[in-house]
Amino acid sequence: MRSVIFVIAGFALLALCIAAARSFKPTLGSAVAIAVPVFIVLWLVAAGLNMWIGVSQAGYGVMEELPVFMIIFLLPTAVALLVKWNWR
Repeated sequence: MRSVIFVIAGFALLALCIAAARSFKPTLGSAVAIAVPVFIVLWLVAAGLNMWIGVSQAGYGVMEELPVFMIIFLLPTAVALLVKWNWR
């Protein structure tokens, strides 16, 4: 359940990044071009932090947490790249 919440939070962060970039850039294409790389960096840090907490505090092994990290990171990132590709 926690992984699902993290993935949903990733989509919310993507929407927030696009909305923030849209307030600075008038066209959606240029806003998405700025928002997606910013989102990917922020989301990599957030997913990595989640993995670090799982390994250091929850007691999971790195190899146990790696698939969860990949799902949490790659699903919102793939959607972000699709959005960028559609509005380039």
